[in-house]
Amino acid sequence: MEWTDEGIVLGVRRHGESSAIVELLTRGHGRHLGLVRGGAGKRMRPMLQPGNSVTAVWRARLDEHLGYYAIEGTRLRAATVLASSHATYGVTHLASLARLLPERDPHQDIYEMLERTLDDFDDIGEAAVQLIKFELAMLAELGFGLDLENCAATGETSDLVYVSPKSGGAVSRRAGDPWRDRLLRLPAFLREGGGGENGWSDQDLQDGFQLTGLFLLRHVLEPRGQGHSDARDGFINAVRKYRARAEAASP
Repeated sequence: MEWTDEGIVLGVRRHGESSAIVELLTRGHGRHLGLVRGGAGKRMRPMLQPGNSVTAVWRARLDEHLGYYAIEGTRLRAATVLASSHATYGVTHLASLARLLPERDPHQDIYEMLERTLDDFDDIGEAAVQLIKFELAMLAELGFGLDLENCAATGETSDLVYVSPKSGGAVSRRAGDPWRDRLLRLPAFLREGGGGENGWSDQDLQDGFQLTGLFLLRHVLEPRGQGHSDARDGFINAVRKYRARAEAASP
């Protein structure tokens, strides 16, 4: 058995004295593990950092075997991305989300979105927006997508500013205002046609993380006996502190 594919490194663990088991999210073969000979060595270690894009050739005698990877780096983001605390937390959290996908089950849209999300990590605000959108996409990919296109109460498609915490459906301002204290807020960057360039505020980011966090916990994590990763909390705190410093420094 042999195939070649593009992949993003999710994690690495040492195997024996010099080898490593590498976990990739690949474009066409999903989340897939393989053994890299020499993967724990100085030459390979920088290439196998989480968040890096690679080309991988996987070989095994049988499809169900762990198999071996031959890996070449194509975009080594880790050297720059992991220099900041928010990016370190963010990449770790993104990898934990990708591990929710069944092994060896292709999810090309998620792969492409993960790649775009990693490319936006230089801008801390944009990184937060893209991470929230990635969490939303993961909910949909796992079968728990939210309906944010129509009002769950009236069917309206405009002025959608709330989300029902029960149904996960959007709610218009007119229908939701009487019960606003019981509803979640829908940030501008998740509304159809809303939130253009820099179309978000600190409150929008807070609302976005609250929204995706609630449904991830309820539908995905708690049924597996899990909670939110420490990396997610670390990322949110890093974004909050950065933006507070930026606001204090502005004239």
